[in-house]
Amino acid sequence: MSSSAAAVASVRDVSKTFGSRKALNGVSIEVAAGEMVALIGPSGSGKSTLLRSITGMQTIDPGKGTITVFGEVVQKNGRLTGQVRAARSKLGMIFQQFNLVGRLSLFSNVMLGALGRLPGWRGFLGAWPSTDKARAMAALHRVGVSDYASQRANTLSGGQQQRGAIARALVQGAQAVLADEPVASLDPVSARKVMELLVELNRRDGLGVIVTLHQVDYAIRYCDRVVALQAGKVVYDGPTSGLDTARLIEIYGPEFEDAFWEAKV
Repeated sequence: MSSSAAAVASVRDVSKTFGSRKALNGVSIEVAAGEMVALIGPSGSGKSTLLRSITGMQTIDPGKGTITVFGEVVQKNGRLTGQVRAARSKLGMIFQQFNLVGRLSLFSNVMLGALGRLPGWRGFLGAWPSTDKARAMAALHRVGVSDYASQRANTLSGGQQQRGAIARALVQGAQAVLADEPVASLDPVSARKVMELLVELNRRDGLGVIVTLHQVDYAIRYCDRVVALQAGKVVYDGPTSGLDTARLIEIYGPEFEDAFWEAKV
């Protein structure tokens, strides 16, 4: 495993409490640059909370827990640090509901990925540099939706929108992609295309990928390493080959059959 300085994320003894419920309970994981890691577990296990905590979208409980992203401490003692914005600029975020601006064209949504390195007025006026416009079209072509560049995002299918979100991360120049249930709202064919794109970003571009998945067989098929959470604790962290049926039943309990069935319909 690489050192924390080279890691996409280093999570140390992190907890998060909502009311009387411990969403995360002393979680420690490290994801090295270039790894593709699936976060799995039953509903309410803490996987989305963990992902949101890494990005700084969710603050952790006060205490000794820390979160480091690409060597910069982004959370400590329950507070975000001054490095969180710079760290976020290196993370391409992909969400279950795509997080595109529906009234804007797909092209304009993808161009928003360039905002982190351009003056704000350019985005407000749509005065994008020609190099960034070319980069956006190349990204849309790569993910297979360049023909829809001028269409409003809310007229596109879920799979097309999700591929647009991946293109936006490419334009952003992200060094890693964090995807929170990116295929949960998609049909099986679109879901496979999105997962294949994430694998390509990992293997061809060397981007680290952390993806939360409810579909266990997608995790096994597309990821090399799995971190399983149960009731806010890490109960498995290792290769996908180590996830036999007995281990999965132990992790999922009553949800075991649903976790597989959803990926097969």
